[in-house]
Amino acid sequence: MWHLLEPLHALLYYAPEAFDEAAALGFDTAERWPSYFAWRSAPLGAPGPARVASAFYSFSPAMVARYVPEAGEGSAETSGDDPAAVPAAVPAAAPAAVLAARLRAVDRTYRAVLGEDTVKSPELAEAAALARRAAEAAGTAGRPLAAANAALPWPEAPHLVLWQAATILREHRGDGHLAALLVAGLDPVEALVSFAAIGAAPEPVFESRGWSTAEWAAARERLTARGILDADGAVTEEGRALRAEVEQRTDELAAAPWTALGPEDTARLAELLGGPWLSAIGSGLLPAENTLGIGKV
Repeated sequence: MWHLLEPLHALLYYAPEAFDEAAALGFDTAERWPSYFAWRSAPLGAPGPARVASAFYSFSPAMVARYVPEAGEGSAETSGDDPAAVPAAVPAAAPAAVLAARLRAVDRTYRAVLGEDTVKSPELAEAAALARRAAEAAGTAGRPLAAANAALPWPEAPHLVLWQAATILREHRGDGHLAALLVAGLDPVEALVSFAAIGAAPEPVFESRGWSTAEWAAARERLTARGILDADGAVTEEGRALRAEVEQRTDELAAAPWTALGPEDTARLAELLGGPWLSAIGSGLLPAENTLGIGKV
């Protein structure tokens, strides 16, 4: 289910329609990170870089600090209740303005990528209702990003309901994944080094998380000392077993929404998501190589 839903969530970070909305809020769109951090952290309010780095985990705090202003910085220039009151460019748009623009971006993106017929179809409305049921069954205790998204009001349009449900479910799974990494004793950069070592993606792909060469090398040394990597930096059997344990625990922690939805309705949702998934993957917007495994089966 994650493989089917994640591309539908992730379109927000790559679609030109989303960059248009971000630019209208005053964000620099020469690269995707300013809008990525804005879109994803907005449900938390104006948390500041330390809290965002904590919740996002795998990003270097130094990188986060380049894109996330200190809590309250910039947003005081406008009322958080009126998205139209946001000036053309501010250090940080008010969270309410970002959330409103986020839904506009998803609306425009889905209409462009999935097509008007799909957006208005009864099949998509059915998928949205099923996904919402699963999302509403996702427990949020100890899961800050899932809780923040689950606390948002539901939009009315089915395609926006589908996106919001996908977002709650992916953040629910992600929060659980971080718990699994903590239990495994893998700090943020060690998590990436070990993930790269098992072939999740080439090491250069993980450079997008902002860790320095020295930080990456130090993490590799720590993992070698633990027997997770060998002297050449290749993953050991112990390392593979540890990563498999992390993934198993992640799956277990992500299972509750699907248990609540039940096997028949989960299978029906998977069937209904096939077409939108193919449209998202086939759009060319999502990178072929990424740190999440999007598009892999």
